[in-house]
Amino acid sequence: MESSNEELRELTLLENIESDPDVNQSTLATQLGVAVGTVNWHLKRLIAKGYVKVKRAERKKLRYIITPEGIALRARLAVDYVERSFSLYRKTRQRVSEYLSQVKDAGFNRVRIVGKGDVADICRLTCLEHGISVVNDKDGPVLQVEGFKVLLHMEEKNE
Repeated sequence: MESSNEELRELTLLENIESDPDVNQSTLATQLGVAVGTVNWHLKRLIAKGYVKVKRAERKKLRYIITPEGIALRARLAVDYVERSFSLYRKTRQRVSEYLSQVKDAGFNRVRIVGKGDVADICRLTCLEHGISVVNDKDGPVLQVEGFKVLLHMEEKNE
């Protein structure tokens, strides 16, 4: 997962540099939510690999220019990011669909979703698709979202 985080940072850096070659490292760090030193490290790597060139714009200002190789890298990183995102989406939908089958088999037609973010949204959409209501009731099955992981907590329904 660490390399995909680095790839996402590099993709974001390349996109931001492409849209504004005069952007500074402090602004890039804010946009990425990382320290300036992290941006500096990534930029040095991209420069060393020939993906980005640096030119002095003014006395203390630098201008970053993406090379043709850098444009190709940005495209490859973007495709990889989309593929990983779709893979996560498909795997999450499959897992939640299996859980919802268990929920239906146990006699429930509703669940509570605990957690937030994109994975919780995928859970909601999958519930809708399966005709399962999403409720805030404290009793009944719970789909618990922890990062990219979804867990089902369920007690058997008393008839």
